[in-house]
Amino acid sequence: MDPDDAELIGRSLDGDEDAFVEVVRRHEAAVGAYLARRVGRDLAEDLLGEVWVAALTSRAAYDRSFPDARPWLFGVAHNTLRRHWRSRPGMEEPLADVTDITDRASGWDPWAAVDSRVDVESLLRQALALLRPQQREILTLVAWEDLTVADAGRAIGVPPGTARRYLHEARMALRNAPGMAALLTDHNTIKEAN
Repeated sequence: MDPDDAELIGRSLDGDEDAFVEVVRRHEAAVGAYLARRVGRDLAEDLLGEVWVAALTSRAAYDRSFPDARPWLFGVAHNTLRRHWRSRPGMEEPLADVTDITDRASGWDPWAAVDSRVDVESLLRQALALLRPQQREILTLVAWEDLTVADAGRAIGVPPGTARRYLHEARMALRNAPGMAALLTDHNTIKEAN
């Protein structure tokens, strides 16, 4: 049986250099995708290196009662992004890239709606812009990164109850956003047709 992430981090603290390399190997694709959806592929490659350096230097603070390091690593990535955005005067946090949202919706074949895809992406960007940053981050961590609500909260440093509240608020705001009712109806119609 393979050791869990917590055990590997412990081994790395005891001098086993390969142990942390295994943690990186396990999670580099997910963390890289998380970054790419927020800043684009080119910049994500640069920031990914910063994430691994920050994770390596702060691994002693990792709570080893959690066997999966992915939420912690998303938290490190989230903080790396925040430092990046703050280092650019006048630059605000960009919206998450929703160009792959249609690919992430389970069971929905986006080719049936390719003509309206640009409109859908625009509508989703506008709806996401209405959310507070914490709501948007919890929503995207749950929807795109497949974290539980509690793990998404842990990634951004909020208690599980607060994370559940942010997710609920985000869902309600999106449900009530202009044009979203039509999008959800169209999405369900397309799903039923397939």
